[in-house]
Amino acid sequence: MKAIVLLGAPGAGKGTAAEGIKAATTYIHVSTGDMLRAAVKKGTPLGVEAEGYMKRGELVPDNLIVSLVEERLKQGKSDDAYMFDGFPRTEEQADLLDIALRKCNAKLNKVFSLDAPRDMLIKRLTGRRVCRKCSTNFHIINIPPKKPGICDACGGDLYQRTDDQESAIVNRLEVYRKQTEGLIARYERQGILVRVDSARHRDELIKEILQHIGKI
Repeated sequence: MKAIVLLGAPGAGKGTAAEGIKAATTYIHVSTGDMLRAAVKKGTPLGVEAEGYMKRGELVPDNLIVSLVEERLKQGKSDDAYMFDGFPRTEEQADLLDIALRKCNAKLNKVFSLDAPRDMLIKRLTGRRVCRKCSTNFHIINIPPKKPGICDACGGDLYQRTDDQESAIVNRLEVYRKQTEGLIARYERQGILVRVDSARHRDELIKEILQHIGKI
């Protein structure tokens, strides 16, 4: 059992890269957010515990998130390959993930740091628009709707999320930098960090990652 991690600031293209890797390989995309929502919906013991924190407006503790990850890994086969998207984000989360991987005889092979200039990240995020009805994402430059302000899929109104406004984005980028500085240095020391330029076209980005994991 093996695993890779995609790290990157908001707007760096982690989701886009994950989609491309998933389409080209047998890697299983592990999204902690998706797993958390699924556990809450199913009413599993971990989901019930997590829902309690969420209802109180508190962050779900790292050890609970990693328990969900461990539960998912235990369902897998020995030759499965997993891809973590944006997790871990702190050294504390990385410590817990290491323990979970060891318990499941899994190995973290590569950590990809998706790097793009700060100005580009801000431009990408401030241009995002979301449909109020169906939540389809658009971008005023990269993926513009056919009619300005109107969703191509359902005809709903498009809006800019509060956390996609520039002041909020600048704060998110700073939080990410502070959280991951030590984490990136850690994986660099371990010799498994690969820096990739995510300012390029998505196809070039995905191709480079596939080359590093031996899928091209």
